[in-house]
Amino acid sequence: MLDYGFDLSGVERDLALPDLVAEGAELDALVAAQADWSVPTPAAGWTIAHQIAHLAAADANVLIAIRTPEAFGTVLKEAEAEGSQHADLEAAAGAAKPRSVLLEQWRAGRAEVAEALRDIPLDHAFPWYGSQLTAALMVPLRLMETWAHGQDVFDALGVPHRATGRLQHVASLGVIGRELSFYAAQLPGPAEPFRVELTGPGGQTWFWGPEDAAQRVQGSALDFCLRVTHRRSRAETDLTAVGEDAEKWLDNARVFL
Repeated sequence: MLDYGFDLSGVERDLALPDLVAEGAELDALVAAQADWSVPTPAAGWTIAHQIAHLAAADANVLIAIRTPEAFGTVLKEAEAEGSQHADLEAAAGAAKPRSVLLEQWRAGRAEVAEALRDIPLDHAFPWYGSQLTAALMVPLRLMETWAHGQDVFDALGVPHRATGRLQHVASLGVIGRELSFYAAQLPGPAEPFRVELTGPGGQTWFWGPEDAAQRVQGSALDFCLRVTHRRSRAETDLTAVGEDAEKWLDNARVFL
């Protein structure tokens, strides 16, 4: 079981939910204006339709996990049976639907997920891939995935993806995902605390960890989010690291397996 070791207060959950809705709405406005969803995106073999289908399928699975957790085992078994091809097959199935049908499915699913995550108790646990989650964690996770797959679409269309304060949720997951990054790279977990200082889109500084930590990561919040979601290589970012473990982290940074 993977433990992100991360939680939000009820107040923060309520602040993050509107950001999740806004992130979806921004991507919706972009793709709704595109008549051709067969445009390839940076993800190998994935078109715009694949990206939207993936998000729609994930939303549908969130609703299963929350509403009928006993049925989520079937979702897990299917994913296990298809192995590494699962995401590709799932996205391809959705992408084969008519554009208008897929768009409405994604819109309806987004709205239902936001409502479900708003209404369930903050500490109510439900099953997910490799773990048990709560609404407190699922809200930023859905935002992160929407933003990351949205980045693929923005890149495919050559449209600048405006950085907003919503990136703070993605960056927080990236910081908390440090141990996950070492685990996935089969490296021993770092023993020392880290200091992370990121410059937000408004010029503000977002920081995590003790100020006197020897292991340090600095740079723009946008580049950090692009790195931990594997939308950019480390060399394509302005991120800097001080300390051996900090270097290893940026080399292997991720926020999902």
